Amino acid sequence: MSSGKILPRRQAIPVLYTRGTHYEVGFDMGRTFGSMIKNFLILSQPLNETYLPLYGTAKGRQIYNETLESVKGSFPQYIRELEGVADGAEVEFHKLFLLHLDEILPQALKHQPRNKNQPTGCSSIIVNQKHCRLLGHTEDALTETLNHYYFVVAHIISDKPQGKYNVKEEHFMSLCYAGHLPGYTMSHNQHGLVFSINTISAELLRSGKTPRHFLTRALLATSNVDDAFRVLTDAGVGAADACSINFSFLADPRQMFYNVEMAPNPDRKNESHLSIKEVPLGAHNYHANQFERIHLDQANELMLKSSVSRMHAFGKYKPPASEHDVRNMLGDVTGGCFCVWRDNGRCDEVVKTIAVGLFDLNAKTFSLYSDNPSLTEPHCTLPLLYK
Repeated sequence: MSSGKILPRRQAIPVLYTRGTHYEVGFDMGRTFGSMIKNFLILSQPLNETYLPLYGTAKGRQIYNETLESVKGSFPQYIRELEGVADGAEVEFHKLFLLHLDEILPQALKHQPRNKNQPTGCSSIIVNQKHCRLLGHTEDALTETLNHYYFVVAHIISDKPQGKYNVKEEHFMSLCYAGHLPGYTMSHNQHGLVFSINTISAELLRSGKTPRHFLTRALLATSNVDDAFRVLTDAGVGAADACSINFSFLADPRQMFYNVEMAPNPDRKNESHLSIKEVPLGAHNYHANQFERIHLDQANELMLKSSVSRMHAFGKYKPPASEHDVRNMLGDVTGGCFCVWRDNGRCDEVVKTIAVGLFDLNAKTFSLYSDNPSLTEPHCTLPLLYK
């Protein structure tokens, strides 16, 4: 029975291993985590207070439909995957798709105020030294998301090429929010891709384009740097909303990390607006939830204040050069209510850090923490899928 109650932090991280078609993998996610998904749909304030009422209007339904048709045109396989999640969990598909539309609907309808309770966090640290190649990431989310996430290790094999990039096989591991497709938090695949995502709240969003969640889902199928840039550019359509992507490929001969800021195109071109920063050997990089290089208006003042505070906290440390350094920085609790590790132990906190991940590219491992990484050992350390 779904109670809609928020529980204290659980020291538990469920992992599902699944293989099959896109629909079958989605169905397994939905069936396995059905009670968690149902519970999340009850608890989600943005869904119930903003997205569903707007979906009930004629204009809202039009924006929903044009964006759904756009995604079906590019990535029909990921719509089938999401349909599988809905069927497996026995929930309505439109509620799950609305979660993936996120703020596109209220922004397109100029709905004021836009949802104030947006996730106001997630910080990523890249360390690219010869002896130490790391990507560390805090996943911050609305308090109702605490305990409502799981890992999926999926091996998808299709009998014929799928979507605009003709993908036949995918093998990846990804942290998923309940009812969401893989790819939007921290993930890695069998081609040696590791990546983390930082949500950015652009003021300008575009309906009828590709929501960021589907572009990062498509990233999970990429096998090299050129592939990744092709997916993010999304030629012919372009991103509907904004985020930052921190990534590297283990087999990249240049041993380069990248931070890409992706936004809807301000000139109405049918492709994403990208700013690419290379992080070469010997360098490091931090990214939070604001544009560092793209000059476009941003919404969500709380998220901006939090980003400034977290970047300021990182700036007080010497450049990180070890796993110990990264763990200490991601567990930093200075800066008041806008600190890096967010959990004051109260249930009334709007945003909490729900998990921390640390990719070690040299050791080819992924460590996951469900509590403060500066004070605790990882919950688990798993080998990367890359051989």
